[in-house]
Order: sequence, then structure tokens, then C-alpha cells
Amino acid sequence: MREAKTDQFDAATAPFRRELFAHCYRMTGSIGDAEDLVQETYLRAWQAFDRFERRSSVRTWMYRIATNACLSALHRDRRRPLPSGLGPPSTDPRTATAPAPAGVSWLEPVPDRLVVDDLSDPAEVVAARHRVRLALVAMLQLLPPRQRAAVILAEALDLPAVAAAEMLNVSVAAVKSLLQRGRARLAEAALNEADVAEPADQGARRVLDRYMAAFEQADHAAIKRLLAEEAVLEMTGTSTWFSGKATCAPFITAQAIGHPGDWAMVPLQVNGQLGAAAYHRDSDQTYRAFAIVVLATTRSHLNRITLFSDPGLFGHFGLPPQRR
Repeated sequence: MREAKTDQFDAATAPFRRELFAHCYRMTGSIGDAEDLVQETYLRAWQAFDRFERRSSVRTWMYRIATNACLSALHRDRRRPLPSGLGPPSTDPRTATAPAPAGVSWLEPVPDRLVVDDLSDPAEVVAARHRVRLALVAMLQLLPPRQRAAVILAEALDLPAVAAAEMLNVSVAAVKSLLQRGRARLAEAALNEADVAEPADQGARRVLDRYMAAFEQADHAAIKRLLAEEAVLEMTGTSTWFSGKATCAPFITAQAIGHPGDWAMVPLQVNGQLGAAAYHRDSDQTYRAFAIVVLATTRSHLNRITLFSDPGLFGHFGLPPQRR
């Protein structure tokens, strides 16, 4: 009897595991938290499966469980920002970077393989990438948890207000209010990624190749040519960030790029975008994990460089902590 229930449960729920992970990641901004919440979601669903009356689809039911698990985990209104979410950009690229505020937990990047099914319909692949783009996930972190949930359910999942209200255990009027306030806050943040190229775009791939080569060869001029005029540069671990080529390029030259051979780069697909794993050479000539880099690229330039300076993230991408 138990085996039959397990087989039925697996058949009904297994197809949604990746998209539920993506949902929990958008809610929390953390790979580890998302993994734990998906596990909790499946445990709760297994325990309640006998009582599931199928008044909604299994998918909708699973999203309801996952959303409420996320809201319970976020009851202290935690959010994971990027440096650009903490204050205005720095105007001096030659001064030391400022320490991060005490207790801040940073937004984490996510490998595409965990949130995008490359074997699904091509249009859905593109949509899945757009839903986890770094700028969007970072903006969602600006919202209180219930507003965040309402926006994700209504826009990313295209749910009507009635269904979103049922998932959140609130009235339709309350959901509409949450959506209105959430959308207004996101509009203030002015997300504009219309010119960000898809990872498969050949122009974008060339930009990535040039970026990696420029760092590996310490080619300051090449980096400067790659940066768009309104480029943004930020790195977790510090509250300092830069907006505009006029400050980004001097900072990279003065404090980042180093000498030829100091860096080794591995290309990645991360948050529906192109990126790289950056290894830095130590005095013993070993390259050690330094940062996961997420790039917002057009077909010719870099719009944004975000470095996640946590070597522990490399394991999520199947990469070793060091290399020769």
C-alpha cells in the first residue's frame, strides 16, 4: 500500500521539482534555502497526499505548499541584497572598498542547470531564464515576503488573483493590494533588461570570451572597450559598488585586474545569463576559487558585472576549490 502511494506521489509530483526549486530560489535568493524548502515541500505534500482532493491541479497545490513554506521561513522579513541595494554608488574608484553591514546575507547566484530545463520547449527555456535573471531576483528581494510572493505568483506563474489569494490564504482584495504595492516598488527600481542578450547569442559569447581573456592577460584596454557607458560593477562582501564606465574601468585597473596570469576563468551559465568562475593565483602558483561572476551582456558590451566573492559557491557549479 505504501509503495503504491509512493509510486502515485512520485508520478504526480516529480515533474515539478525543478520549477519549484526556481520558485523557492526567487523567494529566498539562496540556493541552500531553496533546496531545504523544496525538500520540506515534498515532505508536506507526501504527508497530505491522501487528503488531496484535486480541486486544483497538482502543480498549483505544490506551489501553494512551497509558497507557504517560503513565507514561514521568511517570517523575520529577511532579504538577501546585492551591494547596489544597500546605498548609492561610490564616486572614487581608488579608495579602499567599504565593509558590508554586520549580519548581511548576500543574494546568491544559481546555476542554470538547477532552474532551466534545456530539453523543454524553446520558448519556455527563454521564459525560465528570464524569470531567474539576477537583476529581477535582486529586485524581488526589495519586497516584503508577501508582496514578493504575490508578484511571483501573478507574473512569473501567470496566476489570476483568485488563485494567488487562495495560495496565500488571503482575500482577493488583499492580493490585489499586495500586487499594486509590489509592482509600484519594482517600477521605482526601474528594471530594464531589454537589451540583455540570451546566453546562446554568438555576440554575447564573444563578449564573454573577451572578458575572460582580458582578465587572464591583464588587458586593461580590452576591459575598458568592453564596458558600456552605463556599466555597473559590484561585489558581495563589500557595500562599495560603481555605476558608469568612468568609475568601473579605473577600479578594475587599480584594484582588480592585476598582472598577466593572475586569473584563470571558466565559462558558466548562471541566472539565465553568461558568467564565469574566477580563480586567483596565490604565491604558490595555485589558482584558488575567488568569485562567481554574473554578466549582463549585450551583443557587444558588458552592462553589468556582479561578483559573488564566496568560494563556497563553486561547489554548486560542480567546480573544484582550486586548480593548477
